[in-house]
Amino acid sequence: MRRGIADLPLHYGKAPPWLFERMVSLSRSILGFIAMEYGRDEILKRLSDPFWFQSLGCVLGFDWHSSGVTTTVCGALKEALRSVGRDLGVFSAGGKGKSALETPKHLDTLGERFSVDVEGLKDVSRLVAKVDNVLVQDGYRLYHHSLFFTEDGKWVVIQQGMNAMLRLARRYHWAGEGLRSFVEEPHSGISAQEVHRKIILNLISSKSAGVRKAILELVNDGETFLKELDNVKRLSMPRRHYISPEDVNRVKLRETLNKVQNRIRSFEDLLRIRGIGEKTIRALTFVSEIVCGAKPSFEDPARYSFAHGGKDGHPYPVQKDIYDTTIGMLKEAIARARIGDREKLKAIKRLSELIS
Repeated sequence: MRRGIADLPLHYGKAPPWLFERMVSLSRSILGFIAMEYGRDEILKRLSDPFWFQSLGCVLGFDWHSSGVTTTVCGALKEALRSVGRDLGVFSAGGKGKSALETPKHLDTLGERFSVDVEGLKDVSRLVAKVDNVLVQDGYRLYHHSLFFTEDGKWVVIQQGMNAMLRLARRYHWAGEGLRSFVEEPHSGISAQEVHRKIILNLISSKSAGVRKAILELVNDGETFLKELDNVKRLSMPRRHYISPEDVNRVKLRETLNKVQNRIRSFEDLLRIRGIGEKTIRALTFVSEIVCGAKPSFEDPARYSFAHGGKDGHPYPVQKDIYDTTIGMLKEAIARARIGDREKLKAIKRLSELIS
């Protein structure tokens, strides 16, 4: 699996209806083809790869580099799965803005409709959003969250954050398969055009393991933490990493610490507590360095083809006739395979192998 984070220029607007309808239709065929040839788990595996996802956006005719490729491609996949999800055993919840916040409600609806256990998936959804908003303090606020999952509980999350000042979006990929920890190097990929320097608080780095351990000790002994915090007038750190009274609401912090004291066994448990946000984590991080000498990582976790054209006309306008021919060919190949004639599927695979 390739690893990385994708930073994308921030673009507004929507895909034109004539293009989005074709994106949904082609997505439906592509998902069916992958499931038929490689199994439904392969769909999740490929969605967890930021490079494959970007390539899919190009094949579907969307902008090759804009933030919209995340929201629009996820939207097309979700719409496609409305009609073929039951057959494939693959479903999608969440989306952009309000839809992202309603992911638990979407999961409840899907679970009831298709008799799928979604309680564990709701916990996954909350945790991955908390990690990318709170443990990775990189200046990008999440506004898109899509969860793709199978009926046996396997999952992938694709979410995107916005940095309005830089006019950039950043896409984060998560894969449940093979995930060893939600809080240490958990991403299957984070898509990025630009790696930021010295402005990141990165608590998912393996280099921050000591800090995470120290924070757990601190929250289970809140009085010691508050006493040490009161002794800190200013801690000079690179760029903006220092503590001032404005950074921490002591009343709220005391209430939070009293609520969680002696209840936290793991860092994931800490993230599940309501009220644990960026400022609390930042304060705990800095005090853990003072008390325990555990240094956090400030390194950015990011690491560094068109089939039908792009909607903005780059490198050329979407060619509708060719797009419709592609959809028709895939539909015909899948229909023939279902009645035992797999020659067209084999021909498409041979063509892929020839040009790869």
